[in-house]
Amino acid sequence: MPDLDQQRFVLGLTGGIACYKSAELLRRMQDHGATVDVVMTEAATHFITATTMQALSGRPVYVNAWDSRVPNSMAHINLTRGARAVVIAPASADFLAKLAHGLADDLLSTLCLARGGCPLLVAPAMNREMWEHPATQRNVRQLRQDGVLVLGPGTGEQACGEVGDGRMLEPDQLLQELVAFTQPKLLAGRRVVITAGPTSEKIDPVRVITNRSSGKTGYAIARAAHEAGAQVVLVSGPTALPAPHGVRRVDVESAADMHAAVMAGARDADLFIAVAAVADWHVANASGNKLKKNASNQPPALQFAPNPDILAEVARLPDGPWCVGFAAETENLHEHAQAKRQRKGVPLLVGNLAQDSMGGDTTTFVLFDDQGIEELPKLSKTDAARRLIKAIAARLPRKA
Repeated sequence: MPDLDQQRFVLGLTGGIACYKSAELLRRMQDHGATVDVVMTEAATHFITATTMQALSGRPVYVNAWDSRVPNSMAHINLTRGARAVVIAPASADFLAKLAHGLADDLLSTLCLARGGCPLLVAPAMNREMWEHPATQRNVRQLRQDGVLVLGPGTGEQACGEVGDGRMLEPDQLLQELVAFTQPKLLAGRRVVITAGPTSEKIDPVRVITNRSSGKTGYAIARAAHEAGAQVVLVSGPTALPAPHGVRRVDVESAADMHAAVMAGARDADLFIAVAAVADWHVANASGNKLKKNASNQPPALQFAPNPDILAEVARLPDGPWCVGFAAETENLHEHAQAKRQRKGVPLLVGNLAQDSMGGDTTTFVLFDDQGIEELPKLSKTDAARRLIKAIAARLPRKA
């Protein structure tokens, strides 16, 4: 089922060049099953037309508080009733000030004031000096205190040619934030460290030993943990995947690099999920120069040494995080996974068959703990990750 299926949102646009992103955001919300009613300020119509937004949404677009199409002349009341949330994207500095001070001089600001219990999310978009101005920062603090969810802003090049904070988040980032908003906050206040992807062990400056892990499962779990309200650090081996929005990624290459990064953050974490396909060995006699073919065309005599056992070491930490391990097997999954869980000393281990999931977009998780075995159905990695986070949250000890 799409992430936003059968949910209706009010998308508000205020004046700013970032309105062009709102058209893409609207389409992406619809792709994920949402119904979207668009409300625009008069200033917003100078950057994108109501006709454009109506064509994209397939629904009437509202600009005027006195819109005669509304039988009771109460669009400011009607539109938010039954809506999942009001999303203002872009939210200008002027509109943030209106919200912070309860001003209502047009349809969109009146709608926000009259929304009752309907949540309000805002995506600021403005010049960096406007964003950094004490008045804007004061208004944003007030909005957060009032329970408004502030999405962003991002940083980078701005339409005016300057560079800094104030860019509206990209449509994909805002979509991730909206989906996260709709998910239950099962890990609220928790700090989570997750490993993902392969490790890469150097043979020489050109060649490496690695594996077929794409990192998709670990990245999906990092996203699901963020959606569940956790503060997430993702320690990632080499992949081509973008970091999930809201997740802090630490890039590593070798198992030794991953070990160092995990140990630096594990002591302060509540939960550690070891998803990465970490190499068991590294090349002890790696060359500092590219290895050349010899006259006899014989391969180099590589010598291997064991890598640190990251999961077992974290599991042994005094007052360390609650640990979840992964076992990607090719046969005898139950036997090998149970043995690995006992060997690593972790309360929960997730097993799957590598040939069925490695590099793909679906997986079948089997959960192993002291209570027995729980087999999940074949799911997309996103849905499997959410199911796993729910299972972890149900087992995770309460915070002291």
